[in-house]
Amino acid sequence: MTTDAPQPAATLSALLQEDRRYPPSEAFVAQANWNDPAIYERARRDPEGFWAEMAERIDWARPWDKVLEWDAPWAKWFVGGQLNACYNCVDRHTKTWRRNKAAIVWEGEPGDERVLTYQDLYREVNRCAAALKRLGIGKGDRVAIYLGMIPELVISVLACARLGAPHTVVFGGFSPESLRDRIQDCEAKVVITADGGWRRGNIVPLKENTDKAVAECPTVQSVLVVNRTSDPKRVPMHTGRDVWWHRLLAECAEQVVEPEMVDSEHPLYILYTSGTTGKP
Repeated sequence: MTTDAPQPAATLSALLQEDRRYPPSEAFVAQANWNDPAIYERARRDPEGFWAEMAERIDWARPWDKVLEWDAPWAKWFVGGQLNACYNCVDRHTKTWRRNKAAIVWEGEPGDERVLTYQDLYREVNRCAAALKRLGIGKGDRVAIYLGMIPELVISVLACARLGAPHTVVFGGFSPESLRDRIQDCEAKVVITADGGWRRGNIVPLKENTDKAVAECPTVQSVLVVNRTSDPKRVPMHTGRDVWWHRLLAECAEQVVEPEMVDSEHPLYILYTSGTTGKP
């Protein structure tokens, strides 16, 4: 006896029918940014008006024509509007008193520290975006990011957003096989990784894992490598494919890449469900 597999639309419809509730604790409510019941009531009474008001807090290159197009279960938000996520996260703050305030405060293993102001972050993101452009990345191209928790991860994400290039962040603890699957899923043209990454006192062989994964990923044209744990002279680099982060970005010093303004529904990133076997 066989049964027909559920259709995607039917599955989505079923998922929309959810009655379970998980009330937050009083302690959580007390420290929430929005703990005024009137805010919730405003959103409930006029959802489109509420979200239009919230959207006005960020910068738009072109204002939207319509807040929401709703054809259950599909939704399109801020139809006709154009903006850039990197501009909103970085650029606009460099034009205010925040430019010399810390944007990233980082402490890693084995005890190194780094602080980037918004102005510092603006400079580094532009250099990374210029480097990615040299590697052929533009609007709509996909980039896989396989790094540890280092500032270059944030810089890479923002640089991709600046170019309108969707990115997928792959957990640095994943195997070469899981990395391969994620690269193949998004057909990434560039992979950003490091020679290695620190994790609980041990070095994770990120570059070695990347080499194994990319061997089965024909869409990958370049691998951009952050020097994190090793002597660069001892790291195997594939001529014509692998490029050192520090060298390429040094060639792009002081370059400014204008942010690519994209439609509000343009994909920013590719996100997976939990685990190693999930799909985007």
